[in-house]
Amino acid sequence: MSIRPAVRSDSVVEGRALRRDAAENRKRLLAAAEQVFSEGGLDVGVEEVARVAGVGMGTLYRRFPTKEALISELVREMFVDLVEMATATLQVPEGEGLEQLLYGTGVLQASHRGCLSRLWNDDQTTAMKNEYRRIIAELLVLAKDAGRIRRDVTHTDIDLTFWAIRGVIETTRGVSDTAWRRHLAVVIAGMRPGAEKFAEPPVDEHDVARAKSRSVPSTGRSPFVES
Repeated sequence: MSIRPAVRSDSVVEGRALRRDAAENRKRLLAAAEQVFSEGGLDVGVEEVARVAGVGMGTLYRRFPTKEALISELVREMFVDLVEMATATLQVPEGEGLEQLLYGTGVLQASHRGCLSRLWNDDQTTAMKNEYRRIIAELLVLAKDAGRIRRDVTHTDIDLTFWAIRGVIETTRGVSDTAWRRHLAVVIAGMRPGAEKFAEPPVDEHDVARAKSRSVPSTGRSPFVES
């Protein structure tokens, strides 16, 4: 009995081509949105996103029915990168993973300025945020055990360090691309063992969570930037 080769119908070929086109359009829209929002903030209309991506408004709305859906996907992709980066730094020896992650997070935020004000406030990324914070806590323990970070530094101190990096990135936009690196180096130096005792207690975890919940202004702009 002979086996006849499968015949690929035109409809199957066309369907695969359409899926490739859809995936390419999605990729172009996300890249365009990142560029547009980084340059002009979240108030910029999606018409500009479609123009930069080189697609029609119908294509944009098929991929992302609302502007909110587009922003949410940008934030989700950022958190995918953050969690992957954090997971990789767990393998860094001698307790240096936390510092590498701090700098890596700075690089990521500096290259994705458009959605920084939404990074910690998107409901679609709750599970990834929890995993990210779990890894941060583990990295902090490793850094303390290796003698790189003083024992009285808490995970809320690290939370606020991330916010500080974001603030420097936002306020030095168009002025300096490296200011955040120097600021982070100063902060890390203050976390080294042997420095003077902190005069103030750490911020309570619940207060940090409360601050995060109101850190997004109605305009979508960073609370660190003056109008």
